[in-house]
Amino acid sequence: QVQLVESGGGLVQPGGSLRLSCAASGSILSFNGMGWYRQAPGKQREVVATITRGGSTLYADSVKGRFTISKDSAKNMVYLQMNSLKPEDTAVYYCNAITISTIHWGQGTQVTVSS
Repeated sequence: QVQLVESGGGLVQPGGSLRLSCAASGSILSFNGMGWYRQAPGKQREVVATITRGGSTLYADSVKGRFTISKDSAKNMVYLQMNSLKPEDTAVYYCNAITISTIHWGQGTQVTVSS
C-alpha cells in the first residue's frame, strides 16, 4: 500500500512563499508520474503541476512562472515551491502518484494566503 504524506502548508501573506513536500512510502521511481493538485472550498479539485518519471514537468496556466515542481528520487520526495502567492492560491493541496493501474492520493495540506 502506497502512502503519500504532504507537509509544509500554512498561512502566508500575499506575495510570500511556501514549499510543500510529499513523502512517499516506496520508491517514486515505481510511479509513472507524480503531481500536485488543489481544491478550494466549493470548487473541483484541479491540477497544479505534474512531473513524470523522466522529469518532464507541466503546470497549470495559473501557476506558471510562480510554482516549481521537483523531486528527489533518492529520498522518495516530491516538492512544490510556491512563490508570489496570491489569495486565489488558497486551497487544500494534494500530492498524487500514478501507476499503470492506480492513482494514489495523500491526505492534503492546507495553504491559506491572506493578509
